[in-house]
Amino acid sequence: MWCDMKEQKIRDNLSLIKDALLQDAFLDDILNMGNVLELIMANKREKIKKVHGYAITPPKKSNRYWTTYYKRENESRKLIRGHSEEELLNKLIKLYEADQNLDNRTFYQLYLEWLEYKTPLANSANTIKRHKQHYKKYFEPTKLHGIKLSDIDTLILEEECNRIVKTFNLSRKEWVNAKTILNGMFDYAKRKKYIADNPLIDMKISVRYRQIVKKTGTTQTYNTDELQELNSYLDKMYQETNDSSFVAVRLNFFLGLRVGELVALKPEDILENQIHVVREEIRDQETNRCYVVEHTKTSDDRFVALVPKAKALLDKLEMNGTYLFERNGERLTARQIAYVLEKYAQSQGIGTKSSHKIRKTYASRLNANGVPLDAIREQLGHADLATTLSYIYNPLTEKETYSLISGAL
Repeated sequence: MWCDMKEQKIRDNLSLIKDALLQDAFLDDILNMGNVLELIMANKREKIKKVHGYAITPPKKSNRYWTTYYKRENESRKLIRGHSEEELLNKLIKLYEADQNLDNRTFYQLYLEWLEYKTPLANSANTIKRHKQHYKKYFEPTKLHGIKLSDIDTLILEEECNRIVKTFNLSRKEWVNAKTILNGMFDYAKRKKYIADNPLIDMKISVRYRQIVKKTGTTQTYNTDELQELNSYLDKMYQETNDSSFVAVRLNFFLGLRVGELVALKPEDILENQIHVVREEIRDQETNRCYVVEHTKTSDDRFVALVPKAKALLDKLEMNGTYLFERNGERLTARQIAYVLEKYAQSQGIGTKSSHKIRKTYASRLNANGVPLDAIREQLGHADLATTLSYIYNPLTEKETYSLISGAL
């Protein structure tokens, strides 16, 4: 407390010295009021340039004005114009000072600004929709929602985030997904120079996460016997119907593609010993409409090994349409692939294993047969090896597992 009083006294003394120097400068005609006001406005204009969330656009041939946008909370953004950059910035100063936004930006206002920045960069509208859902569920009920950005420190953030994890009984994975919003917001705020340091860096979760029962290969993969039975069913159904969806399911056990990537393949993607994966199907959750985009989930293309057995399956297809897998001239969708697996499970009287389990089976079988983990990561299109490890289970039967253990020992 004594230290705080001492520091305040020093600040007061410095303020008195500064005031005295300014007074002397005025008396000696070194400064005049006009110069001082212009210096203050110039400083404010520089500050506006740093904190303003929209681009400031110079005049173009079709427009003689400098332009930008300004947005108040719960209102649509408004176009602001000026004959010069200085005039435009002066208008913004008045708006910011009127709304007390220049130094009083709240956590929620930062979220809205970050979301507007993030929306055109997201690969899918579903990503933005998920961010909105997570913010409304987890962060809107907390004190963070209305707090000024300048008042947020690591301890306040830690208190509220621990409360969120405890209140909603979140697993570690669920919290990581929710924290994506915080990561994006504070990284954006630092790059925009709204904050000097990211308070999230030293933030710790000390409450216990909800424990998740570890999944096993029994539920997450098709073991050798299950795969043999499924393949027999797929071959039989293709012979009876000539429906390429059965070949698509069979083929993906040799490719390990995301189902959206599988149904977006085109004949020109097939090379001699590889398949070039460059696009995927996505589903708009609001309209429930499926369409193909010219990028993958990670935005990176990749080449997947095309082994002889996979080539033999491709030879069964006519490949005279736009897409590799079509029915009556229409591209097959991910939902139709899932339906094949559902019908199979129904015919066998067993639980359905989703199309994503095919991808896990692919990764697990490669691992069980000694393919290096990094090679599996590349085939799956993962950026992080930890993600690949989460796909790997034991895809062997008990007899096969026992045989391997016996041989090793």
